[in-house]
Amino acid sequence: MVTPYEEHIEDDTYYRTFKHDVPDEELKWHWDDEDRIIEPVKKTDWKFQFDNQLPHKIVGSIYIEKGVWHRIIKGSGDLELKIFKK
Repeated sequence: MVTPYEEHIEDDTYYRTFKHDVPDEELKWHWDDEDRIIEPVKKTDWKFQFDNQLPHKIVGSIYIEKGVWHRIIKGSGDLELKIFKK
């Protein structure tokens, strides 16, 4: 499967990097098969959006429930996330 990010796993924590030049059309609305928590590794101006909500900056932890539609909106620089799957 082709993804818009690079990923590696350390001790049950997923690390994903979305490059600054990823095409916007690759950052699609989607839902996941498990609950998860995402956290930025460093300060970013990228945004996160749940379906039927306004986008907001990725700051601190964001809990994403299984089956809930969401997306990432590109900012400047690369986005580095830690992901904890439940």
